[in-house]
Amino acid sequence: MTRRTVLILRSALVLSVVSPDLSARPALPALPAPPALPVHQRPKPRLFPPLDLGLLEGPDRDLWQKPDQIMDALKIAEGSIVAEIGAASGWFTIRLARRVGPNGRIYAEDIQPQMVDVISRRVQRENLQNVVTVLGTQNDPRLPPGVDAALIVETFHEMEDPVALLKNVVRSLKPQGLVGIVDYTPGAGGPGPRPDERVDPELEIRAAAAAGLQRTKPEAVPPVQFLLVFEKDTCSGAVR
Repeated sequence: MTRRTVLILRSALVLSVVSPDLSARPALPALPAPPALPVHQRPKPRLFPPLDLGLLEGPDRDLWQKPDQIMDALKIAEGSIVAEIGAASGWFTIRLARRVGPNGRIYAEDIQPQMVDVISRRVQRENLQNVVTVLGTQNDPRLPPGVDAALIVETFHEMEDPVALLKNVVRSLKPQGLVGIVDYTPGAGGPGPRPDERVDPELEIRAAAAAGLQRTKPEAVPPVQFLLVFEKDTCSGAVR
């Protein structure tokens, strides 16, 4: 055996000692997926900031919001009792109050005290005697019974638990009372939030059904909005 052969064999022996067979080692266990956050720890919906209320008072809002069309669809007329959920600056509240007249009543509800204060001052400036402001909670608008129509304008995405809130709305309705949800058409341009922030109307329809409401008919509010009108579902028994 030559000196060269001996060196090669010694080198092979050393490599076999210091270089273990990695393929024989067991694989590391996969890291477990992070647990889902409990419901109470999930981010809460972002409420509309009171400092931005001026954005709701655009001079062209009457043109694209079409308040008369919305009120007609909800059969709001002289003497009606109407609740506005999430009334914000009171833009729609004032128009509702003028529609129902002195024999009607408007409950302007919001969960932010600053909003309620803004509405109260606005009602006083307008000298309207038929508006009652209501400070509600995330799940209960605290409405009295006997409401002919409840209107929810562009605030569904702020609701922490839409089904719970809508169930309380349903309890306040008269037997033939209506609920209207107005929101921005998904993907549409114009005023309102970015397309990716707009609510899928199917989510609103499912929440309303779970709360004991059935849809009458969808109604477009061109060019950028839609209106969903619901009535009590007397067959489902969803509301207890």
